[in-house]
Amino acid sequence: MNKWIKALLFLLGAAFLTRLIPFSDWFRMLDTMVHELGHAVATLLVSGRVLRIELNPDHSGVTYSMLASGWSQIVVSLAGYISASLFAIGLFYGYAKQKQALGLAVISAMALATILFFVRSGYGVGWLIGFILINAVFYYIGGKIRNFYYLLLAFLCLEESVMGPMILLQRSVIDPRQAGDAANLADLTLVPALVWSMIFIVISLWCALFALQLYWKRDRAARPNRSEMTPRMRSGL
Repeated sequence: MNKWIKALLFLLGAAFLTRLIPFSDWFRMLDTMVHELGHAVATLLVSGRVLRIELNPDHSGVTYSMLASGWSQIVVSLAGYISASLFAIGLFYGYAKQKQALGLAVISAMALATILFFVRSGYGVGWLIGFILINAVFYYIGGKIRNFYYLLLAFLCLEESVMGPMILLQRSVIDPRQAGDAANLADLTLVPALVWSMIFIVISLWCALFALQLYWKRDRAARPNRSEMTPRMRSGL
């Protein structure tokens, strides 16, 4: 089977299965946090100023910042979706290297930094505090339960990193002015929002395939070798 078709089918199956897990929808805010944090970090890297980040109950988010005109705004607008896609790769890399505990610690540190420096009030503060506490519980439980929780977060972020650009594409067709980062990039570059949405989709799918390859590689490595499980037959004299 073509690797791209396999990856898409796997993503669809994972999206369906994770939605059967209670409260999984609440954890999807992690992707939004990473997206907005990507905007914030990019703003600081181009010598801008981050005013605040807002995280909303509907999984949307906004980063308010002050930037010079020109290329710096383009960099910041690109950073959100690309950061979310790269973050998904990072999570599956941690899974492949069996560093789930370290991964949870890093995710929690990112959430803590988001509270301390960017999120001032509202729903986001409560979500981030709750998320950090839940991470701490699973971190100390350890074992297979922690690994399952980590993998759940990884798949949720992977799905959202692909679904985000898909929704952006839909908005670019229906109402390009409501296409978020793609609309901002269209204003800055005169390239249509639809084109930017398609670029984000291509990047997200490539990152998703790379992340899934890490997962499949780790999964195959964890399976016992059949030749080791089957006793060798000795021929009689």
